[in-house]
Amino acid sequence: MTFRERILNTIAGKPTDQLPFVPRLDLWYKANSRRGTLPDKYKNATLKDIVEDMDVGYHCLLPDFSLFEYEDGDADIGLGVYHLAVNCYETIFHNVEKIIDRSVAGTTRTTYRTPKGDITTTCVLDDRMRDAGITLWVVKEHAIKSQDDWEAVAYIFENAEIIPRYDRLEKFQAFVGDRAEAVAYAHTQACAMHLLIKDLMPITDFYCMMYDDPEALEQLAARIEPYMTRLFDVVSNAPSKLVFSGGNFDASVTAPSMYKSYIMPQVRIRADKCHAMGKYLICHTDGENLGLMPYLLESRFDVADSICPAPMTKLDLSEYLEAFRDKVTIWGGVPSIAVLEESMDDKTFYKYVDDMFKKLGDGKRFILNIADTTPPDAKFERIELLARLAKEFGPVK
Repeated sequence: MTFRERILNTIAGKPTDQLPFVPRLDLWYKANSRRGTLPDKYKNATLKDIVEDMDVGYHCLLPDFSLFEYEDGDADIGLGVYHLAVNCYETIFHNVEKIIDRSVAGTTRTTYRTPKGDITTTCVLDDRMRDAGITLWVVKEHAIKSQDDWEAVAYIFENAEIIPRYDRLEKFQAFVGDRAEAVAYAHTQACAMHLLIKDLMPITDFYCMMYDDPEALEQLAARIEPYMTRLFDVVSNAPSKLVFSGGNFDASVTAPSMYKSYIMPQVRIRADKCHAMGKYLICHTDGENLGLMPYLLESRFDVADSICPAPMTKLDLSEYLEAFRDKVTIWGGVPSIAVLEESMDDKTFYKYVDDMFKKLGDGKRFILNIADTTPPDAKFERIELLARLAKEFGPVK
């Protein structure tokens, strides 16, 4: 079987000839390439070269957030919009004038002039962050600073157009070949309310407004939601069996009550749309899920990506396996600290891995991965060991 077949079979609950290991290595690769610290045998290798040499799957659930489709592709990050080269869609904002300022190195400041007023966002991705392999920008100045900004923000999204660019996904599928099913990525935020709390306004402001005037916040979200729906509809029709929408849930940020009331209903709608087309929905569940688990199970998505168990979070892998059994595919299982010598010595690591493989049981609906991603300082021999043990696990019935 190819890794593409193993991935799709695993998600469908069908047999595979081995346990799939599909490690996310992109950030590890970028950081070590930049620092000149790749393993000696891979000094001149591409990421794809390394994946093929290790004989593992090519991780592409999340896009490369550092590769933009054009020079100003970073201008709208403060709105939660990355104009990425691999996106299977293109976002165009109509009737809005943009003034972009990059006078400070590693900083993009964008002012939007609209008939409803002006707003400004500031995002940062500096050399220090890039050296650590980081590709996601940090929002330093949010679009919404007060209710005075609501009309302008709503206007921007109401005047946004989503254009299909399926040719990009087809090109990427040709690149990864049989190492993966190229994933149709929509957005890391699952809905408008999620976009508000993660990208458009500070979290403290969000929850203060949720306490003071939830109806007003719901009305704002209702004006942005059609944009998120149009985006998902375009992406879900892309030529892929796997659709990514929603992630970075965490009980401390997307509180269980907030997830249940506002995020879960939209995830369920998106899951049902995928299922009606014979496709699978992926959610990026990499955070602290204690308290969220009942609602994650009710959300009807098919793949829980980047499950990061104890000791990094409070839930043990066995609790995830029991809760998701025969319902949801786990993609993850190895917390990133496990591959760091400073966090786990060799003895502790080997014991952790031995216990983990015992917990897997028959290995059904499980794709092995380092969650959320392989850190730059990972001990590479540990990644190689995981690849070997996944092969030795044997067929999954």
